Amino acid sequence: MYKIKENIDIIKAAIDETHKNSNFSALPVPKLIAVSKKQNEEKVVEALEAGQTYFGENRVQEAQQRWASKIQQYKNLQIRLIGPLQTNKVKDALNLFDIIETIDREKLAKEIAKEFNDNVKTKSFYIQINTGSEMQKSGIEPRQSDNFINYCKEELKLPVVGLMCIPPLHEEASMHFALLRKIADKNNLNELSMGMSNDFKEAIKFGATSVRVGSSVFGNRNE
Repeated sequence: MYKIKENIDIIKAAIDETHKNSNFSALPVPKLIAVSKKQNEEKVVEALEAGQTYFGENRVQEAQQRWASKIQQYKNLQIRLIGPLQTNKVKDALNLFDIIETIDREKLAKEIAKEFNDNVKTKSFYIQINTGSEMQKSGIEPRQSDNFINYCKEELKLPVVGLMCIPPLHEEASMHFALLRKIADKNNLNELSMGMSNDFKEAIKFGATSVRVGSSVFGNRNE
């Protein structure tokens, strides 16, 4: 046993407490997305048995192998893609994930729109914003975000409901969360996926509606 339930209970208590004392306490409590990428099977099953229903994966193929059978076995699961999506994997992704959080370029948005219909599993999308304008990171530049959000929603008719970001490692996360919140408010988007193991409390103070937590739930990947 890896004490996964104990970890989840501790994180959820911290989420509840931080949310209750935030300016967003009237809104629903943020969801805990357990980042299961590259975690061993026993840990994931332990999380499932503890009642965890929201999971985040980085790769389509790995997620297919892990979740294809579990989706039938466990009720109310919600699987999210939180890693980069290649255009040649769009069809597979749309039939596996409930939410895709990482629309980050026009070519990908067009491909998703081409394959999107009422029969796919994905019902909503987030746009990834590169709040730190980092060369090595995916995401739309903040100054281009309004036009891109409008393009996805109005021209491509995609059900974009929120934004996600990954702040630069060595910068104060709060200013990036504040920027994401500002862009979301300006574009009438209600969902904000921001905050990870080391900064999810800070993200909740800026209105995160879901936090992506891996190591604090599952421990290190080699344990």
